[in-house]
Amino acid sequence: MKLAPIFDPDARRPSPKPVQVDLRRIFTVGTAAWALAMVVCFILLLCGLDSMKPLIVSAAGVAVGLLLLVWEHFNRWDYRRLAQ
Repeated sequence: MKLAPIFDPDARRPSPKPVQVDLRRIFTVGTAAWALAMVVCFILLLCGLDSMKPLIVSAAGVAVGLLLLVWEHFNRWDYRRLAQ
């Protein structure tokens, strides 16, 4: 019966282990993409196009990416502990 796990918690299958991912690589790629966008917006601004708002957004993306890299550095042991 497919409703058995709802009524009887002992009938549930065990939960899968969390997947271990390298957040440092993910955050680095994302931050690099925002940095590339920031450089492009800065070049467009130097060429005379109005790209100040996209420049601010991409700079905020770089700042958030750097903060996430700091967060990942200090919390790395936690998700490695869960993967064991």
